[in-house]
Amino acid sequence: MGDTSGGSISQIKTFLEEEVPGIYVTSIRMGNNTEEDFLSSYFMNLNEQVSIACRTIASDPKLKNGYNALGFSQGGQIVRAIAQRCPTPPMLNLISIGGQHQGVYGLPRCFGDDSSICDLVRRMLNHGAYISYVQANLVQAEYWHDPIQLDLYREKSVFLADINNDRKTRNETYKANLLKLSNMVLVKFLNETIVEPKESEWFEFYADGQTDKIVSLKDSPLYKEDWIGLKQLDEAGKLKRIAVEGDHLQFTLSWFKENIVNVYLK
Repeated sequence: MGDTSGGSISQIKTFLEEEVPGIYVTSIRMGNNTEEDFLSSYFMNLNEQVSIACRTIASDPKLKNGYNALGFSQGGQIVRAIAQRCPTPPMLNLISIGGQHQGVYGLPRCFGDDSSICDLVRRMLNHGAYISYVQANLVQAEYWHDPIQLDLYREKSVFLADINNDRKTRNETYKANLLKLSNMVLVKFLNETIVEPKESEWFEFYADGQTDKIVSLKDSPLYKEDWIGLKQLDEAGKLKRIAVEGDHLQFTLSWFKENIVNVYLK
């Protein structure tokens, strides 16, 4: 949210190229320039973003034999949707750093300095996250998860309720495709102040109908009924949940190297 393929993500790209000689790293840009890429993180339908990313990946000959995917913050949901919807070429390791996989219910502050856009996002969410126009055009509304109005969420959410199979009719291909992963790696920030609740980064969320109690992953219907394959991945040792001290996306490169690069990318 508020970043671009040439922004802080480019620092990670450079770091990976230095740490893993010969590695091929690409960052998917949305739009024709940096400004469009920036605005897309707020105002471009996530389903469209996933479709563009899938086409970009499929057309890259260097990825034809498989690739590892890194998603930062809301990018975590995007790369997961890519794995679920576009299994060719195969995603090997899915690494989500601070991704909101059960969505958010609250936007206490935005990451970055563009307060005017953050204020606009808040106003739109407060106006009505599940209004069709807002759902179609505001990224953050598309993973807005209201535990008080669950029926409305399941009916109106155009993205999150779909990829989480949180409707009566399950899309079995989503589960089958996630089970093809070598690993799903979920990083949660223990001092999180942006993602609310922070447990969403591990697929955990509020109990139905309230905003106080968090239900653990293994106690959730998502896991117990295995809507998208998390239980099977876990039992196969492929679901890795990592906790790190710090606020949202505040990690050191030494931590990133030791826990992510050396383990999953080399």
